[in-house]
Amino acid sequence: MCGIAGFWDVGRAISHDSGLATLKVITDSIRHRGPDDEGAWLDPPAGLALGFRRLAIIDTSSLGHQPMASASGRYVIVFNGEIYNYRDIRAELEAQGPLAWRGHSDTEVMLAAIDRWGFDATLSRLNGMFAIALWDRRERVLHLARDRFGEKPLYYGWAGRTFLFGSELKALKRHPAWVGEVRRDAVSAYTRYGYVPAPMSIYRGIVKLPPAHAISITAGTSPGALPAPRCYWDVHAVADAGIANRLTLDEHELTECLDVALQSSVRSRMEADVPLGAFLSGGIDSSTVVALMQAASSRPVRTFTIGFGERAFNEAPFGAAVAKHLGTQHEELYVSADQALAVVPKIASMYDEPFGDASQIPTYLVAALARKHVTVALSGDGGDEMFFGYERYFRAERIWAACRRVPRPVRGGVASAALSIPMGAWDRLSAVFPARVRPDRLGDRIHKFAGMAGAVSGEALYTELLSYCRNVDSLVRDGGATPELYDHVQAMHPGATLGDRMMLIDQLTYLPDDILVKVDRATMAVSLEGRAPFLDHKLAELAWRIPPRMRALDGTGKWPLRAVLRKYVPKELVERPKTGFGIPITQWLRGPLNGWASELLRPARLAAEGFFDPEQVRREWDDTISGRRDWGYHLWNLLMFQAWLAEEPSAVRSSPIAA
Repeated sequence: MCGIAGFWDVGRAISHDSGLATLKVITDSIRHRGPDDEGAWLDPPAGLALGFRRLAIIDTSSLGHQPMASASGRYVIVFNGEIYNYRDIRAELEAQGPLAWRGHSDTEVMLAAIDRWGFDATLSRLNGMFAIALWDRRERVLHLARDRFGEKPLYYGWAGRTFLFGSELKALKRHPAWVGEVRRDAVSAYTRYGYVPAPMSIYRGIVKLPPAHAISITAGTSPGALPAPRCYWDVHAVADAGIANRLTLDEHELTECLDVALQSSVRSRMEADVPLGAFLSGGIDSSTVVALMQAASSRPVRTFTIGFGERAFNEAPFGAAVAKHLGTQHEELYVSADQALAVVPKIASMYDEPFGDASQIPTYLVAALARKHVTVALSGDGGDEMFFGYERYFRAERIWAACRRVPRPVRGGVASAALSIPMGAWDRLSAVFPARVRPDRLGDRIHKFAGMAGAVSGEALYTELLSYCRNVDSLVRDGGATPELYDHVQAMHPGATLGDRMMLIDQLTYLPDDILVKVDRATMAVSLEGRAPFLDHKLAELAWRIPPRMRALDGTGKWPLRAVLRKYVPKELVERPKTGFGIPITQWLRGPLNGWASELLRPARLAAEGFFDPEQVRREWDDTISGRRDWGYHLWNLLMFQAWLAEEPSAVRSSPIAA
């Protein structure tokens, strides 16, 4: 696990010394991603520079140093991530002809494969997480690629005549040619979803490479032009193939099949030349990963849990119970409110662009705890998206089943009428109910339901359910249209259920753009490598073949995972309502974060910055602080934007009004 960055002054030579100095500044900005080693490689006549920061995991010797050249000398690579099947690839290469190996790193194996099979053919064989920059010295082509689910980030774009790329935006911003202009449509999308959806970034002209895609920049590329990314593995096609070829196994056979696949994925992610452990909340996903780790290990696995004093947010007792049963070497840390709040000032620089998932705080804290003892930690991320684990899937199905019984014109008319009445008026109407049955936040509930009731489809309803903010047009100034998440599933297999479509939406959007961003930045901030066994693409291909009825056989999600876990852990230890990994946002905004938040949301400040409507923000703030209504999570999104903006003052001055 590392950090990569570089630049290419296309068509212009650079001096070795000036290029090296610029590259040093760039890679120093991502030192946290790789504190063990640094490397630089330049092709001055071509104007290209590749930089690297290393967190040594496999072959920690100098033989794993990057940038690394292939044996032929044609290719030079910088690579962030791990290739879990590199030993199989090495054996396949050796079977085709002798090779002289310098070390045993996965980087060297990947280069040998590229030398022999080519870049695209090698990508299709890789099982791992990665962001790759490969320079073809002979053809003067720069290739960039990202892993199938987007575990590792990769940003790129133009700054004048210079092409920039890197693991984090902060690396790109260190180049002298950088000009940061905020995309107004990205602000709207962020306000709606709580993250900036790929391929856009918060900056004009800078994009994220989508998961499972690659691009190639040639010497003849015109500055400002970005080639269309090409897909080397399509989860949409995988989903369609799985739907068309559902498994016909019985419950026992499916459990055994999934157990074998999970064991393989977990074992492959346990290989490391450094200490290794796992996050353990005590939920289904992390408990399954840890159970399989412990079954494959000859000594106690190291596990880590964060606890909170607020009982509603505390998962530590569940993690401790599972750890005791499995016999892991368990560490837990109960975090005070002050310790959690101390993370808040770090968030803006940690994430580089606005990011509103409040579980960023406990994720960082558990990563920091783990890093005191290990260098690699496995997690249960991806289990919900692969195995129908979110309660919102069931909620959307129930609501859509009710809505579709009513003709859409009727639903649309009722929804419009309900939305035309302000939320405050609905709240006042609730006073007619007796106190013992008076609905809480009636206006919020009616407006939310009205937005869903008018949806054109189940997946459109689900997108509405995922939205933090309905009135983006009135809140964000000159923001423009926001992408609709349900557009991703318009051409799915005709046999797809609403559950299938919701899972695919999440696998294409929420998983890579929220969950994996959160985990990558939080772990890399403390130089910890995170690995997610549920994101093995072979496992995903199996998961898509599971019939919908067997995903929720017991009335709750993830039945196949639960069945596997019950082979290792008693049911009563893990069968509990899903609590998530959150923080008491509203309590903090009313208490210890009140001063910080009220300053960031001060009306005069918002008016001067010009991104949000000050009056609407002030109404939401006053409602939340007074207790009339709870806008806590929505306000948190705005606060994360404001905190980010406070560290990007030039973005305000340079931002155009239109996207």
